[in-house]
Amino acid sequence: MSAQAVSGASAGELAVAQRVQQLQALIETARQVAAGGVIATATPATASSGTASASGYSGAGTDFASALQSATTAGAQSAGSETGGEYESLIDAAAARNGLDPAVLHGLIEQESGFDPSATSSAGASGLTQLMPGTASSLGVADPQNPAESIEGGARYLGQLMSQFGGNTEDALAAYNAGPGAVEQYGGTPPYAETQSYVSKVLGYAESYRQSQPTTVTGALA
Repeated sequence: MSAQAVSGASAGELAVAQRVQQLQALIETARQVAAGGVIATATPATASSGTASASGYSGAGTDFASALQSATTAGAQSAGSETGGEYESLIDAAAARNGLDPAVLHGLIEQESGFDPSATSSAGASGLTQLMPGTASSLGVADPQNPAESIEGGARYLGQLMSQFGGNTEDALAAYNAGPGAVEQYGGTPPYAETQSYVSKVLGYAESYRQSQPTTVTGALA
């Protein structure tokens, strides 16, 4: 191998080593952000003027950390919305006023709208509890997409159905989905695949919610 080739190989290896250092620094920055630590401002030393300057590299690291932090914040907000944490107090209060298990009401909302207050269906239902316009009006709900109104309205309607079907949760949920007439016709959950799946999913979400709230459940059983 010629001296020129050796020199070229050395330069290439140096460039690779510098790039590895940069990547390692970026990874460390990400770990510090994820752990809630302080982002280091130090940058790896450069061996030649051909590599990124200290200030330029620091800026890249800061941009990377800012982007990661924004994504983390957005993810946390999204997770909170998906699990209904921000509506927990409204759900608990509405359930108490209407004699419901808050876990069941929580499961119903998760199934109906995924905790999206602006959710709408092709049939015209809207809001967290997916009330049809006529049903919403009969329940005194002026704005179905208002979270507090929708939760109260849905809880009131489910409470009425629980009373109508003798406190049978499965029948009440089936009636919420398919209408009370269908439940009365079949003497229980009608043989509709959609309704049967609906009841199963709501009860499953309710149980998952109970499992995530051990303190609340323990206190209720005491």
